[in-house]
Amino acid sequence: MAQLVETVGSKGVVKRTEFVRIITRALHSLGYEEIGTLLENQSGIPLQSQEISSFKSQVLAGNWDQSVETLHAISLLDESTLTSQASFLIWEQQFLEFLRDDHILDSLNTLRKKIAPLDINSNRVQELASCTISPPEDLNIESRPEILEKLHNFLPPSLMIHPTRLESIIEEAISLRRLSCLYHNISDRNVSLYSDHKCGMSRLPCQAKQILHMHVDEVWFLQFSHNGKYLASSSKDESAIIWEGKVTDGGEVLFGHILGHEKPVLSVSWSPDDDQLLTCGEREVIKRWEANSGRLLHVYERADFGFISCAWCPVGFILAGTTDQSIILLDLEGAELDSWKDYALRMSEMAITNDGTRILSIYEDSSIAVIDREKKEILRLLPQEGVITSFSLSNDNKVLLVNLRNRGIHFWSLLEGYEGLISRYEGRISTRFIIRSCLGGLEETFIASGSEDSRVFIWHRGQRIPIMQLQSVHTGTVNCVSWNPANIQMMASASDDHKIVIWGPPS
Repeated sequence: MAQLVETVGSKGVVKRTEFVRIITRALHSLGYEEIGTLLENQSGIPLQSQEISSFKSQVLAGNWDQSVETLHAISLLDESTLTSQASFLIWEQQFLEFLRDDHILDSLNTLRKKIAPLDINSNRVQELASCTISPPEDLNIESRPEILEKLHNFLPPSLMIHPTRLESIIEEAISLRRLSCLYHNISDRNVSLYSDHKCGMSRLPCQAKQILHMHVDEVWFLQFSHNGKYLASSSKDESAIIWEGKVTDGGEVLFGHILGHEKPVLSVSWSPDDDQLLTCGEREVIKRWEANSGRLLHVYERADFGFISCAWCPVGFILAGTTDQSIILLDLEGAELDSWKDYALRMSEMAITNDGTRILSIYEDSSIAVIDREKKEILRLLPQEGVITSFSLSNDNKVLLVNLRNRGIHFWSLLEGYEGLISRYEGRISTRFIIRSCLGGLEETFIASGSEDSRVFIWHRGQRIPIMQLQSVHTGTVNCVSWNPANIQMMASASDDHKIVIWGPPS
């Protein structure tokens, strides 16, 4: 008959002995040695066996021969592990300490009689041998507590509990709670252990906090700066606007500067340091502006074609799409660094990766092309299930949002070797116009998009249907949404109704 194991907790799955030992380990790790010892004595449950206690003391004292003998005496250990990595680690430490103390003969004896016979890590053995001939100035010797920490990996957890085991269990529980919370949008540092975590809608930007009325025609595009201090918008009214103020702490967004064009402004792009802004007129020019003053710094124009897209590249140049189906690289003064044509690419939609090596664009309306910038060749195509209207690249360049006409939003992985469709998001209406979605919130967990029915939709990455539908504020198609990267509870939307709405958590 199997012996009953005493448990704690209502579900009967937490073994009392393991529970007490983990608490004891945590008390010792936190520096409460006397309380930990008291718990061992009162519970009658020792933290570790006498063999493990001896082994730890021997390692910390540098009694290397005895520590290996003690390891061999621990019956639960796998013998192959003992005679390989664990033993190698111990003898290597002895070798390095001998070498550090100029005991060259002792270090050679350790290498020849103890390390080499293990017949593993031959490259490392050669490195150690070369150290005896020409010792480096810095041997980079780890401390004995660090070696003991590494030896944890070779000992069963039942024998030697990791010092941070309790913290790991709690952190995993917090992570699981977070994954099950569709509205989680606060830092884990703000999660309390005193109760089960549940965010609720109050953590998301779902209430209209401010309506900006400066544009006099359809607002097509908007984008927060990387630091969240500025918001830039562009409109059919032949202008872009830089908005500023206490954007990062939830304060009022203030009017900053009007940036004029002679044609409707299609898009904007912030410099990596947020000090400058690019604006692209429709089949017109690209202009570069100083963010804090609104001063015009440079106009990029060509006599034989106009521009239809722009992006600020991280390595100090400007990427532009033209009306003659060219991609052009310009330096800040307007000199052309490179260019190439591809009539299958839609130049009005482009993005460049953070390292400046890859360009993304729409290929023949229904694929995303990933292009090698230096080689000027398409590396791969990501075929979609319909006509692409726009796309959005995540901040870490690992995923891509693809907006499709009549087919919702598709979420793609761009990780090399793992490229593919991850999920689809339904609910918004996009049949005629270009609707731009974005990622946002804590670790870009959420997806937001406008819609032709005047609503703003929010999805959790793990849910195909929206978790929120924001309405009764806009009265026209919502063309673009941008989530503040610095204040994860702030979002902005732009519409054909000439309005920009700033969204925040409910009061």
